[in-house]
Amino acid sequence: MDLLQQLLHGFATAASPVNLLWAFVGCALGTAIGVLPGLGPAVTVAMLLPITAQVEPTASMIFFAGIYYGAMYGGSTTSILLNTPGETGSMVTALEGFKMAKSGRAGAALATSAIGSFVAGTIATVLVTLFAPLVAHYAVQLGPPEYFMLMVLAFTTVTAVLGRSVLRGVTALVVGLAAGLVGLDQISGQVRYTGGVPEFLDGLEVVLVAVGLFAVGEALYTALYEGRTQSSLNAMSRVHMTRSEWRRSWPAWLRGTFLGFPFGAVPAGGSEIPTFLSYATEKKLSPHKAEFGTSGAIEGVAGPEAANNSAITATLVPMLTLGIPTSTTAAIILSAFQNYGINPGPQLFDTNAGLVWALIASLYIGNVMLLVLNLPLVGLWVKLLKIPRAPLYAGILIFATVGVYGMRQSSFDLFLMYAIGLVGVLMRRFDFPAAPVIVGMILGPMAEAQLRNAISIGEGSWTVFLQRPVSALLLAVVVAVLVVPRVMAWRRRAADAATAGAA
Repeated sequence: MDLLQQLLHGFATAASPVNLLWAFVGCALGTAIGVLPGLGPAVTVAMLLPITAQVEPTASMIFFAGIYYGAMYGGSTTSILLNTPGETGSMVTALEGFKMAKSGRAGAALATSAIGSFVAGTIATVLVTLFAPLVAHYAVQLGPPEYFMLMVLAFTTVTAVLGRSVLRGVTALVVGLAAGLVGLDQISGQVRYTGGVPEFLDGLEVVLVAVGLFAVGEALYTALYEGRTQSSLNAMSRVHMTRSEWRRSWPAWLRGTFLGFPFGAVPAGGSEIPTFLSYATEKKLSPHKAEFGTSGAIEGVAGPEAANNSAITATLVPMLTLGIPTSTTAAIILSAFQNYGINPGPQLFDTNAGLVWALIASLYIGNVMLLVLNLPLVGLWVKLLKIPRAPLYAGILIFATVGVYGMRQSSFDLFLMYAIGLVGVLMRRFDFPAAPVIVGMILGPMAEAQLRNAISIGEGSWTVFLQRPVSALLLAVVVAVLVVPRVMAWRRRAADAATAGAA
């Protein structure tokens, strides 16, 4: 009953005219960003982070959440019509969606994608409502050793999941951890790694680094390497599904929803794995296997798109209850919380209950808004695909420059932002993931503090991590994440070599 009461209070806050306006603007902007190829919610949220200096916390969090989920809805449009996924989670949607569009069924693919996103998002939000407070309740009982191991698990999984090369992911993470150490030591007050530059005494601004790496880096990379590429657009058809397509879609929506949620809700999550698993499941269960990879099977769009949106919604669980982001955009939204002096974690449901429940309530409202925006207005979003890239990315650079300068009116910040943008270009060029840098900057200082506290509890002994059951279990999971994939790859290579030798 207490849970229902808090949710109703959240709806009362989220349904105020100002917050409804922020939710609508966020959903519309997110959908537009999702439709435009090459852009994504991480770039957009990073570019708009400076508004946290002017806007009330609840309104800005509802706004950023609308962008996040709106981009997931809109990303399927480019995947289906252009075969150009805006986010990694939409890659699988492109496999069958683009083939459906080429065979004249783009409308059915867009319809099952939008409705599946609504179904998955709504069910996943209900699960967040039920389980997030429960996780927060038990998380309060964790101590510094457990929190440190949770952060080590986040470091391990983020570097593995968000990049194709573990070595490159670890390198990016180390860069982020080093950047998080710049400034004054939070315990001893010692100046660290400032190079004698007084502007570094307060540390590097996560907002500035995020805008530089994502917004500026993306714009410069596109101008340098992708500015002349052209994509062919499939023809649109009426957005509707036949009765047969409804029958084939709804079981895939449900399977995808319950497959995606656990992956988003744990620190080892991500939307890539459940979307591929959902696609494999639908391909195995479907009686229309001949359509997969040829004319396009609607289950291959419905299941992965539901899994993607369910996983994205579930990222709120570790972010709000543990302060651990499991995606690039979640990491940037976490930095927005910190701009307000709010640290997500187990205490958040007590110290900022109004904000948390308004944010959760806004997800229910946003899902309805997004369904309305994506089904009747899909023709409008398709027209955005005709915007030339040059003015689009020039506008991004202008917004990024004005936003970062507006934070502290510092020209030094602008030079630093563009220098970081050039680093972002190099990272894109050589396939280094940018997300671990932000995760390292945000979680690094917290991990350092928890490590110091844990060692103090253990009276200087590192065995404290083995003496406590939860931290020992988490350590075992970290080792498994590092070792198991390599053992499996080694066994696969050995089996292939044996087969080749026998042949």
